[in-house]
Amino acid sequence: MSKYNALPAVVGKDGLARGSALKANPLMAVIDEVMRIQGRVKSLFANVGIGVELPAMGRLVLNAVLESEVPPTVPQIGRSLGHPRQVIQRAVNELIAAGLIERAANPNHKRADLLRATAQALALKTTADANALAVADAFLSSFTVERCDNIARELHDLR
Repeated sequence: MSKYNALPAVVGKDGLARGSALKANPLMAVIDEVMRIQGRVKSLFANVGIGVELPAMGRLVLNAVLESEVPPTVPQIGRSLGHPRQVIQRAVNELIAAGLIERAANPNHKRADLLRATAQALALKTTADANALAVADAFLSSFTVERCDNIARELHDLR
């Protein structure tokens, strides 16, 4: 049993419970904040998209391919993102059909093709990155680079 389970819910002035013992657990507090900030980040960068309508998983997989130092495979992306290979494969199939990524032979594996971004995806990413950097630079006027680096490092460690 966690030492945090014994903590009572927060009670408001009206006598109703406003929280739970879960929020008293430090990890659950971090998870709660990450979930809450997700919506704010989405709205902050809402107009930065790559100009192609993709489901959330498609955007996630495309970004994994675009940001990878070497062309990844479907299983590598799945492990990195924490999603089953089948989910990643469906997104890859949609991205290939949209002309945003392509398969390449993998000299180290017969069946797991390498995935590469197409010129179209790279051009879209360049534009989206420029837009995102403008938004991020505006945000950094009230938030230090050092603080962002520390938060990113801590979230990476948590992942």
